Amino acid sequence: MRRGFFYLPAIVFVFAIIASCTGSGKRPDSTNGLSINKIWQQPDGTISLHLDKADCYSDVANPSENTAEWDVVVSRSGRYNVWLSSATLDTTDLNYKNKVMISVQDTRIEGLPECDRIVRNAEDVAYPYYRADSFIGSMYIKDTGEFQIQVISEQILPKEKFNGDVSGEDLSKLLSVSFTPVKR
Repeated sequence: MRRGFFYLPAIVFVFAIIASCTGSGKRPDSTNGLSINKIWQQPDGTISLHLDKADCYSDVANPSENTAEWDVVVSRSGRYNVWLSSATLDTTDLNYKNKVMISVQDTRIEGLPECDRIVRNAEDVAYPYYRADSFIGSMYIKDTGEFQIQVISEQILPKEKFNGDVSGEDLSKLLSVSFTPVKR
């Protein structure tokens, strides 16, 4: 009888330890009530936001209000250079009619993307497109934690509109936004 009484608390103790250790060292996911779609800052400090991972909103009547949003976990505050990547047919003009607005918390920057770097044979674009990277500016992110990063641009095109069929208005499409830490 005493032996059985000893095993029951030991078994409960072992299960309690196992249950408390599951998930340690892992990023939160949907099983504990948090979103699995969060973007995490990379160990080198870079934040990479790809359009295919964003919540996108398209306004057919006014495409300049097309919006992409990401839930991002920022672990390091500081100054970041902000770059846009676009798929383009014309490497001399990205054909953005309006400035692109990027906002994090209460901070925002705007810029008209230009072809600062052309990347041939990039994995994220298919022929006949090239990837053009555009420097938009720098931004100071003062806090750490979870934020929504929002980008507004007419070049945030619905997937069904940018399927490889090229028309005059589809010379470019926004692909991604990246924040790279400024090193002093």
